[in-house]
Amino acid sequence: MAEWLAKQDSVRVADSIRQVQEQLLALEAARLDSIRVAEEAREALATQYNIIVGSFVTPEYAIAWAEEFRSRGYDAKIIRPENTRFELVSAESHPNPGRAVTRLEQFRDTVLIDAWIYRKR
Repeated sequence: MAEWLAKQDSVRVADSIRQVQEQLLALEAARLDSIRVAEEAREALATQYNIIVGSFVTPEYAIAWAEEFRSRGYDAKIIRPENTRFELVSAESHPNPGRAVTRLEQFRDTVLIDAWIYRKR
């Protein structure tokens, strides 16, 4: 009987270890998927024509300004160009340069006169 109980304990321990390993693998898969989605979003944003409403060296200011534009109903994002300390706040992004220029003109007339277009090269 003692031998059978010891076997049962071993099986329970092995099952527990297997469950923990499966949970860790699921967490790692979710983390990698999250990184992939973020990279895809960053790449998509880089190929877009972005209407920039602010440029900041202080990240907290960029975050606050992006939140301000989100509260106004815009799809604001923060762009971090390479080789610079600045963070750009984009209120909108467009795949078409003509549409971006049209929206920029509207932006300058109604929202922010200093807005400009940024496209990563």
